[in-house]
Amino acid sequence: MLIFKQFYLGCLAHASYLAGDSVTGTAAVVDPQRDVRQYLEEASAHGLEIRHVILTHLHADFLAGHLELRNQAGAAIYLGAQAKAEYMFTPLKSGDTIELGRVVLEARETPGHTPESISILVREDRDAPAP
Repeated sequence: MLIFKQFYLGCLAHASYLAGDSVTGTAAVVDPQRDVRQYLEEASAHGLEIRHVILTHLHADFLAGHLELRNQAGAAIYLGAQAKAEYMFTPLKSGDTIELGRVVLEARETPGHTPESISILVREDRDAPAP
């Protein structure tokens, strides 16, 4: 079963997301804020472990918390396939998926905001015909 929560930081007009599968206990965070405590607390409250952290684009306007989640939760980092970064990450191109269990996250390359921009489709059930 999908667990999904948006976190919104009004002063930066920045939205981030936690998506998890309650059956497997696996979660991902998309575009985390620098203070990652809220994601760790929310995941813990639902019995989830954050194993994946995704940046939809490289953020020049604020510091993201992807490195903190990697270090504190042991999460793997994912960026769009066109990204250039000085740390290890898994590149995502259109159609690539991250399976949390029955919940599946699917990448779509959507360059425009930045060349490496991606969007993430969330499928509540991997067998569902639509996200």
